[in-house]
Amino acid sequence: MENVPVFVKIGDYKEIVEILGLTREKISQARFLLSKIGEIKAQEDAVIADWAREIEEVEQRVDDIDKTLVHKQLK
Repeated sequence: MENVPVFVKIGDYKEIVEILGLTREKISQARFLLSKIGEIKAQEDAVIADWAREIEEVEQRVDDIDKTLVHKQLK
C-alpha cells in the first residue's frame, strides 16, 4: 500500500485529537481501576486462605477429639 497524504479538515483534526486525548484518559483510568481490583482480589484471596486454614485446624481438632473418644470407649 502506498503512503499517500490524507487531507483532514482542521475542525475534524481538532476533534480527532480531542477524542484521542479522552481515550487515553479512559485507558489510564481503566488501568488504575484494574490495579485496584487486583489489590482487592489479593486481599480477598488472603482472607479466603485464612478461612481455609482455620477450617482445617477445626477439622483436625474434631478428628483428634473423635479419636480420643473412640480410643477411650475401646478400653
